[in-house]
Amino acid sequence: MIVYQNNLCEISPCQLSGFCVGWKSPLDGETLHKILKNSYRIVVALDDQTTQVVGFVNSLSDDVYFAFIPMLEVLPAYQNKGIGKELLKRLFVELSSIANIDVLCDKELQSYYEKFGMMKSYGMVFRK
Repeated sequence: MIVYQNNLCEISPCQLSGFCVGWKSPLDGETLHKILKNSYRIVVALDDQTTQVVGFVNSLSDDVYFAFIPMLEVLPAYQNKGIGKELLKRLFVELSSIANIDVLCDKELQSYYEKFGMMKSYGMVFRK
């Protein structure tokens, strides 16, 4: 069974391995743990049988008007099981007082976010 939590209690960096599949330079568990620890709000999905983190989503915010969702990750073996959808639904509850929530994503993922009522936008980024 998948359980969800909105904190890193009892989650170690080693439980955050195997993410960022397909990235040119995947992030390791230590780095992901720091990112989640420093985020405004997070939701983490755990497999209660293995205690492995199988997915997470995080947000950054000014806690007033703007929020940004930089990462939504689900391990490949757990994809297409509704985990990403549940992570986002729970995060949107956490961000319910924020008027503007932005996500930058690849074009092929836009239709996924549209299912949550998000609309296409244009943006600019630096990627190092």
